[in-house]
Amino acid sequence: MTQGRFISLEGGEGTGKSTQAKALANALEKKGYVVRLTREPGGTPGAEIIRDLLLTGGEDKWDIRTEALLFASARAEHCAKLIRPALTRGEWVICDRFIDSSRAYQSVSGELSDAEIMELHQVGSNYLMPDRTFILDLHEAVAAKRAAARDRGDSDRIGGRDSDYHQAVMANFRQFAADEPNRIRLVDASQDAESITAMLLQNLVDLMS
Repeated sequence: MTQGRFISLEGGEGTGKSTQAKALANALEKKGYVVRLTREPGGTPGAEIIRDLLLTGGEDKWDIRTEALLFASARAEHCAKLIRPALTRGEWVICDRFIDSSRAYQSVSGELSDAEIMELHQVGSNYLMPDRTFILDLHEAVAAKRAAARDRGDSDRIGGRDSDYHQAVMANFRQFAADEPNRIRLVDASQDAESITAMLLQNLVDLMS
């Protein structure tokens, strides 16, 4: 049986990750692939419980290290119960956020290094990495407006952090793309949705053989 492929979509709030994850899954299914669409934090019953713990409540609900451990725990459960089994069956897994979100968001404070976050990923998920990661890049003001329209004043405890925080997150994402061009592709998310989906597909041709 052919091993499946693992694709992640990343980016800041309001960049269109969820929309593109669904569109990409539909496009791949039309090409005959079996696709599993999932998200982080979450994706399995246990991980969804942790998601609720992470995204609800006030800014100071969790210490930064506790937060990192919770994200790593949700991901470990997700990898063990959904992602790895699907890949073994030969399915394509498309995930709305994965390890690069932890790297981008949790390192902003400076209390946790990228290396420490990756150590947690090694312990919890045996360093499972996507075959291809797309980072949707959108001007912060446009992304913030989209996120506000989506959330209608009810953003979660991470999405609701201030503009400086989210600018730092996107700077991290852009640096990842510069550092890992073989895995990570930076995508202009200001284009229309259909054009973005077409670009994603074009950048998966090498994985379809």
